[in-house]
Amino acid sequence: MPFQNPSRERIGELLEAAGNIAVVGLSDKTDRTSYMVSQAMQSRGYRIIPVNPTAAGETILGETCYASLADVPEPIDIVDVFRRSEFCADVARESVEVGAKTLWLQSGVFSEEAAQIAGDAGLTVIMDRCIKVEDAVTGAGSRR
Repeated sequence: MPFQNPSRERIGELLEAAGNIAVVGLSDKTDRTSYMVSQAMQSRGYRIIPVNPTAAGETILGETCYASLADVPEPIDIVDVFRRSEFCADVARESVEVGAKTLWLQSGVFSEEAAQIAGDAGLTVIMDRCIKVEDAVTGAGSRR
């Protein structure tokens, strides 16, 4: 059966319940999509945790950046991925290992393998959707 994203209603529920969103591939460059989307989500009340090995130890959006999901010292609700599709299976494995609840692949990012890995471990999987757009459409951020 081909992959299907959860319903808009379910996505809204996930966003409403989310505490920490680890953003894999979050850039420290303010003109990058990952930065702009994360900044918007942060302004809507979400806790953003940057994950980027090239910026580990630095501060992005006022938060310490970690090299990997395993280095994040607190629970992760959503792993939001700004990486190319071919890297997503590894991110899915890491997401499972750290006990994340949702694996979210941003617009243009799609990986059946990642979906299978995360889904088999009980994570909710969302692919090829922008978390900022879904937050706006569902109104989840306005209820925070």
